[in-house]
Amino acid sequence: MSSRPITIIVAAALEALIGLVAALAGLYSLYTAFTGQASDVASSALPLTVIGVGVGVLLIHVACGLLQLREWARTPVVVTQLFMAVVSYYMFTSDQYVIGAVMLGTAIVAAAAVLAPSTTAALFPDESSGRRQHRGRSS
Repeated sequence: MSSRPITIIVAAALEALIGLVAALAGLYSLYTAFTGQASDVASSALPLTVIGVGVGVLLIHVACGLLQLREWARTPVVVTQLFMAVVSYYMFTSDQYVIGAVMLGTAIVAAAAVLAPSTTAALFPDESSGRRQHRGRSS
């Protein structure tokens, strides 16, 4: 049996999915540059490719860190979800309701999963057991 709670698996899967989408968006930008669809290749399409693929790789790395129960991975996941929520707001204001709803739903589920008590206990076992011992002494 795995020592990872389901909340970590859910948060890592969603973080990896977000990373995959970012990388694919970057590759799509490269595709538009090669096919002549991009209006300005040097100052737009190629930098977007580098940013999209780079962010995608970093987010997938963070998802792997979360699966390996690395405590450092929690903060980037939370920050990713905050950015997703902000971008979803702008999707709603530009009448992109479906994209905004999917982004906001993903952000809420991933943030809830990574901030869940079971995730905290798995990522920070010393602090979780210390709190329990402290509570036991004060009773």
